[in-house]
Amino acid sequence: MKEDKEIFILDTSALLTFIEDEEGSEYIENLLIRAEKGDVAIYVAFISLTEVFYITAKGKDESEALKRVKLIQSLAVRVEESNENLNVRAGAIKAKNRISIADAYIAALCQEHNGILVHKDPEFEKISPTVKEFRLPYKIH
Repeated sequence: MKEDKEIFILDTSALLTFIEDEEGSEYIENLLIRAEKGDVAIYVAFISLTEVFYITAKGKDESEALKRVKLIQSLAVRVEESNENLNVRAGAIKAKNRISIADAYIAALCQEHNGILVHKDPEFEKISPTVKEFRLPYKIH
């Protein structure tokens, strides 16, 4: 499915940036407002919901994790489920790069929709020439 508008893919790190109101959250909030108006399209890979859930469940609890997943589902985003094409693309990316399977799916989704990947995950630097990206400010520990 081809979109006429600019397409953005939110990585798990971008979703957590928004939810936790970290530096860069205003950029994501602006994208969501634009998506609600129909000016842009935003996709989220199914696996990001899993990541948000387990990261939150480990750091807080499962009740909060479920609230966060429901919040994401209520936003002006399209959650893209797994499909044969996405599986093959993700597998090819994973075979060529030392990245997590979740990040391989997210990158594959970005390629599939020719979108701009919004993230703060240094792991994507390994594949940056293969996807367009907008890097949110990285956390400094």
